[in-house]
Amino acid sequence: MFEPDKAILAGVDLPSKNHIPIEESLAELARLASTAGAIVVGRIQQKRQKPDLTYYIGSGKLEEIKALMAGTSATMLIFDSEILPAQERNLEEALDIQIVDRTELILNIFAKHAKSREGKIQVELAKLQYQLPRLSGMWEHLSRQRGGIGLREVGEKQIEIDRRIINKRISLLKKEIEKVRKERSARRENRRRNQIPSVALVGYTNSGKSTLLNVLTDAKVLTQDQLFATLDPTTRQLYLPNNRQIVLTDTVGFIQKLPHQLVEAFHSTLEEVIEADLLLHVVDAAHPYFEDQIKAVMTVLEELKCADKPILTIFNKADKLMQKISNTILEKYQPAIVISALGNKGLDRIMGELARFFDKNKLFKIETS
Repeated sequence: MFEPDKAILAGVDLPSKNHIPIEESLAELARLASTAGAIVVGRIQQKRQKPDLTYYIGSGKLEEIKALMAGTSATMLIFDSEILPAQERNLEEALDIQIVDRTELILNIFAKHAKSREGKIQVELAKLQYQLPRLSGMWEHLSRQRGGIGLREVGEKQIEIDRRIINKRISLLKKEIEKVRKERSARRENRRRNQIPSVALVGYTNSGKSTLLNVLTDAKVLTQDQLFATLDPTTRQLYLPNNRQIVLTDTVGFIQKLPHQLVEAFHSTLEEVIEADLLLHVVDAAHPYFEDQIKAVMTVLEELKCADKPILTIFNKADKLMQKISNTILEKYQPAIVISALGNKGLDRIMGELARFFDKNKLFKIETS
């Protein structure tokens, strides 16, 4: 019978201008771990000016983890940040437990949820790019075996062989993704010829983007209360009150510390965001740190060089709010609308704003320069 991994979460609170509290970050990490199929049995956190070079955490916390492992029978230690390959190897030697960092955890979730061939290709590319600098640790044990004369050389040769194999596979996957990119580009060019505007849904994972797409277009996209429930972009036609046709695309959700490998690998998918005439930024208004989530989304948009696009902010999940969103917040992120996608409230305002936006701009391609 399958036994799920029992995981201890570890977080280091480092000085930062823009970050959610360590407790909230670990709560999100717990949701990620649960989405990946692990059971969280303990948490460790530490405040530091910078990570420890050897273990990322301090030696005192290492002893706390050993004690926690003994009391919980934990099989996995998950870090809330990406750690260096050398730190991962040192931790595995010191604790004799599987070490996973936030990046690897997110990559594993993406691999689990990827359904289409395109999604699987992009996830495999991201995982290989993550694994490439970690190859040395996979063979380092050969050089430490007693009586293993020449095994260091064997390990080094094997690393080079593995590196060539992975680089060859990465090259192949990039060619496959380029084919997908050209196919998407051809579809977008067809829409341009037919003067059909494009709108992309963006937002933090689990903000309700797919739910909004479903209620606006009857798309029937999978919606679940978990992180990264859907990865593959879905595009549907939508007719506005003025009878103008647009296309609305749901894209992969963003998250704090989204691995750069994923942004790079999913670039062909995220081109739907890059090429869109308007972005609908869906925000989970009921989340206590929704402004930090907004910052995380904007960080990715900046990485994609499209943060200056026209954006309509959609404060979703109004049905879960204990009090109304202040006018100060609405003015800060204007133009902004408060809705409940699940409760079908405020959708007419979205349709009205979309109609006004494209009437005002007239042209199919909105110039933002």
